[in-house]
Amino acid sequence: MTDRVYPSAKPTTNGTRNGTATTPAAASGAASTGTPSFPATKAQLYGAARPAYRPQPKRHRYRRSCCCSCCLWVTIILIILILLVAIAGGILYVLYRPHRPSFSVSSLKIQTLNLTSSQTLVTNINLNVITRNPNKELVFYYDPITITVTSGDNDDVNVGAGSFPSFRHGTKNTTELKASIKGNGQELDDASASKVKSQLKSKSGLPLKIKLETKVKVKMGAVKSPKVRIRVTCEGIKATAPAGKKASLASTSNAKCKVDWRIKIWKFTF
Repeated sequence: MTDRVYPSAKPTTNGTRNGTATTPAAASGAASTGTPSFPATKAQLYGAARPAYRPQPKRHRYRRSCCCSCCLWVTIILIILILLVAIAGGILYVLYRPHRPSFSVSSLKIQTLNLTSSQTLVTNINLNVITRNPNKELVFYYDPITITVTSGDNDDVNVGAGSFPSFRHGTKNTTELKASIKGNGQELDDASASKVKSQLKSKSGLPLKIKLETKVKVKMGAVKSPKVRIRVTCEGIKATAPAGKKASLASTSNAKCKVDWRIKIWKFTF
């Protein structure tokens, strides 16, 4: 006798399986893979087109922190240097009690001071200046001193120029400086020439301003400072033209000289 074979499921009729309709393509795909296929979800569709996220290194924060730390250290160093300089200056002031040197015009003898027909100012002046060092411990070393003599409201009339030689100014010392002032042949305009003529003939005389400029080094014991610019401005001087060949003396009784230290830091002068 032979065994009978019974089917495990009912055969499909009109493209249906277990009561569910299937297409021929789906049936073939399902038959080939052995698993049913489902449509892709929205997350899968959008996720496939989106690039992968890659975090960038945060370099700008590192650079910013470096800049901030550098600025902080520079500020701290500058503050420390300023404090050290202030402390050193205070110690030097207590030890030496420094004072500025003083200047005064002792004599101004005018040999020639007149205007030519071409309105050129001709000048020949002998200038004497006295300088005093009131300090007990400070010695001044002066470079050659340039002299400029001007007149006018805005110093627009250049009367003449000259110079003093360099010298050493010891402690508690008074030194007299002598120089000859010569004109540079400046031609004046009509207004300036007329004003100079009238002032030379008047009793009050021609007002003059004297400027002295140089560099000076200060010695304190065994220590010497760097060279510092100094400017001396003397005003209140009245000059009259000499009568004939006899020289005239300018009035210097009301002359006052002001001493200014001109300290230069980078591009700025104080």
